[in-house]
Amino acid sequence: MTAPFDILTRIAERGPALRLAEQKVAQVVLEDLAGAAAASINELARKAGVSEASVTRFAKAIGCRDVRDLKLRLAQATAVGMRFLQPDGASVPDDTPATLADRIHADVLSALEVNRKLIDAERVEQAARLLLGARMVYAFGMGGGSSIMADEARHRLARLGQPVASYQDALLQKMVAATLSRDDVVLAFSASGSVPEMLASCDIAREYGATLVAVTALGSPLAARADVLLPVRTLETDFIFKPSASRYAMLLVLDVLATQCALLQQDQSKERLRRLKYVLDAHRGPGGERGQDAGAGPDGRQPLGD
Repeated sequence: MTAPFDILTRIAERGPALRLAEQKVAQVVLEDLAGAAAASINELARKAGVSEASVTRFAKAIGCRDVRDLKLRLAQATAVGMRFLQPDGASVPDDTPATLADRIHADVLSALEVNRKLIDAERVEQAARLLLGARMVYAFGMGGGSSIMADEARHRLARLGQPVASYQDALLQKMVAATLSRDDVVLAFSASGSVPEMLASCDIAREYGATLVAVTALGSPLAARADVLLPVRTLETDFIFKPSASRYAMLLVLDVLATQCALLQQDQSKERLRRLKYVLDAHRGPGGERGQDAGAGPDGRQPLGD
């Protein structure tokens, strides 16, 4: 029996290792499968801002014979799985009114499902080992969700005893970047990967030898700079009034990364988390361990410092 050719999985697995031009083609394809399946090679190249040769190389890099084979497989993926790929919850029947909560919930689930397929275990472990081996980790983020992720990275890694700081201000990022060395790691978050100030800070950090781990879009300028790329795909809809679901995509990657860090040093992590629990129970006072304080379960399993 012939093994299935799942083109979406192949793009997800091989995307971070592609050349920058080919990553740009991957991004165009992932943003609109049906459109890419119907487009000519010239149209794909124009949308991605690359040469037609780059489109051909992309097709071959993910295992297709040529661009024609690529378009055929994209059409098949669209026909078979479109209801699983809708970013706006369109699989809900039109005659079934959804609440605002239902609509936002559907968008979050879509973002998580699509981005789960982009997570490569080997790259996550590579990034985790870099973070654990760093003298210091500097989490950079600018804008909305990316700024939140930088602080969240600080919270996750600090619990494991890893020296870490987070910066969102453009000038501070540049100043800090100028002090780094080969022993340091920058963990950069950017949904678009094209914020000029962020790119400038990362360029300075790399100039002085720091390693760059980037959680960002395939084919973006930030992706091109990364020593290790952990890709995310944003799924924006026409419903402009709600916050971007890209926050959940980056959070998924960060949670997987932080958990991998903990698992790579299980004994140390267990002891540090035990200390956190001990200190927090002492802070909460009598009843904290027995779950008598507000919000605790029957066995006192409250979040550790969250």
